[in-house]
Formats: sequence, C-alpha cells, structure tokens
Amino acid sequence: MLVVSSSEKFNTETASMLPEAVFNPVSFANNLSSAKRIRAQRHFDFIIVNSPLSDGFGTEFALDCAEAKNTVVMQLVKNELYDEINGKNSVSGLFTLPKPISRQSMINALNWMITTKAKVSRLESKAVSIEDKMQEIRLVNKAKWLLIDKEKMPEPDAHRLIEKEAMDRCVPRRTVAEEIIKKYS
Repeated sequence: MLVVSSSEKFNTETASMLPEAVFNPVSFANNLSSAKRIRAQRHFDFIIVNSPLSDGFGTEFALDCAEAKNTVVMQLVKNELYDEINGKNSVSGLFTLPKPISRQSMINALNWMITTKAKVSRLESKAVSIEDKMQEIRLVNKAKWLLIDKEKMPEPDAHRLIEKEAMDRCVPRRTVAEEIIKKYS
C-alpha cells in the first residue's frame, strides 16, 4: 500500500484503518515527487492519493497508477470537485471519493479496494491460463504442419500422433509438439 498525502493527520488516521494482514507494508509519500520515486522502486497493490498535494493535484499520477497491472487506486478530492474528477477517473477504473470522508466510509472504500483486487487477480489468472492454452494450440498446430510437410502425413493422422504420444508418455501435448518442432527445425 502506498498512501500519498500532504496531511499528517490523514496519514495517521488512514494507517489506523488498514488491516495489517492485507495492507502490509505501508509506504507514505507527502508529495508527488516522493510518490513517483517510491513507486519506481517497487510495485504496489493499493494506492491512495489524497488530493491536492504540495507539488500538484495528483490526478495524473493516480490515473497513471491505475493503468498499472493489478493495482487498485483511490483518489480523495474536495466535495466540490468530486463530479468533475470522478467523471475522468471512473473510465480508468480509478475510485474517487469526496472529502471530507467519515471513518466508516473510508473503511468501506478500503474493503471495496480489497474486493476489486481479488477480482482483478482472478481475471488476470484466467487471462494467463487462456494465453497458455492458445500458445499450446499454436505449438501443436506448428508441429502438425511440420509432420504434414516433412512426413507427408494427413492432418488427422498428425493430430492423432501428437495426442497418442502425449497420452502414452503422460506428458502434455505441448511437450510432444516442442520435440517435433525441435526435430524438424
């Protein structure tokens, strides 16, 4: 967790609301320059930006952070700016909350961040799984075409050979395909 805020009071109150099991370690930055340096050193799952900051408002930084893979970001803005800022932020998946904010509302927002992080993680895991499956299909197809070309095998026979070899040896089709590709390349 990275908390970016010029207000020491906000930092202290926020720190007291963060369950250590979820938001550990917590880093604090009191301006955008510090926040950018800290963020360049490591990945953060959660980022809170309490705008405005001493060296800028913070919306561009928050939007940039929200674009990062698997990072959930929340920006707090003055109530009179909420509608305008939220309109920009919501399309990027950036949570925006109006200030002042009650302790309970902040706790609710932190829980939404945790829920969102869990959902994003599950979706990314599924995406990786689908990418792996697609890569395996590409390798198997390449191996089939090599068998068709080099061994003059019909496509169904080439497919069957890869499937049977994988089953007989108790290895993934990917392994058999990679061996065939290596053999003919």
